[in-house]
Amino acid sequence: MGNDIILLGLAGVIASGAPIVIAVIGETLTERAGVINLSLNGVILLSAMIGFWVSVETDSLFLGFLAGMIVGALVATIVAFSSITLKQSQVAIGFILAITCRDLAYFLGNPVMGSQGPIMLSTSIPFLRDIPIIGRLFFQQSLMTYLSILMIFIAWFWIYKTRPGLMLQGIGEKPAAAYVRGANVKRMRYIYTIVGGALVGLAGPLYTLSVKPGWKGTITGLDGIGWIVLAITIFGGWNPIRAAFGAYLFAFLQWLGLVLQPYMTFMPSQVLQVAPFPLMILALLFVNLGNTEWMNRLLATMPEKIRIRTIKILRTLNAQPPGSIGIPFERQ
Repeated sequence: MGNDIILLGLAGVIASGAPIVIAVIGETLTERAGVINLSLNGVILLSAMIGFWVSVETDSLFLGFLAGMIVGALVATIVAFSSITLKQSQVAIGFILAITCRDLAYFLGNPVMGSQGPIMLSTSIPFLRDIPIIGRLFFQQSLMTYLSILMIFIAWFWIYKTRPGLMLQGIGEKPAAAYVRGANVKRMRYIYTIVGGALVGLAGPLYTLSVKPGWKGTITGLDGIGWIVLAITIFGGWNPIRAAFGAYLFAFLQWLGLVLQPYMTFMPSQVLQVAPFPLMILALLFVNLGNTEWMNRLLATMPEKIRIRTIKILRTLNAQPPGSIGIPFERQ
């Protein structure tokens, strides 16, 4: 395999990872605020279909992406109202919405199935595109891919380096303490849930208008992506940079399956196509592996140097969820 082909494939990994990165950042913000939005799988499908449909009717990529964000925001508003105001189970509400949105996408999308619509093309950045290797990987992408990369660092800076970001961490970890410090916990949870849902909704049209152009119903290949986004959010430890790594890892595994397929003719192609999904779920096992009793017993039997190195690795992988995630806030 030539170097040009490898670079082209890796550039494709960055492009195909863009919608997952955006959705993961959206869910990270939501869960950092203490709310779990399990509707992601259905939202991505519904926003992908509606975003494509709007773009076909208006011949506007901007309106297509905007429509997707509105869909995500509306569904997230239902999640927020049901869980924050009505104090219903976030898991139950999210799961029901995931199924409902998925079925609506397939049902309402029949008229637009197979239609030709606008496609977002790559936009090279002058001078930067000529940098060896890096230019080909990062600076010959679409505008939305650039935005997804930028959002990683903006989200990280917002969460960890700004006062509102510290307040966000507070309402997810110890909402009572944040309330005492002047935070309107319920309002902030509403805002972050809706903003996070809008970002998830933005990921849908990015598939049908760029990564996988067109709407093809059940064979569009997006069913399951939302659950992977939830898994990567956990794998990423609710940290935008680490979560982005998980998103690109998933996209890389998908690309690797396509690359290996001609060399592994003994294995059904379907196995390589679905392999990234269980592999990402398997990766979740390593996130909290250091907290298990059997691992602690195993560590005790290791030589000291190996045990110390293993503990460091496990601590690096370890991720603790926000302390009040999924728990309704009650003013005392």
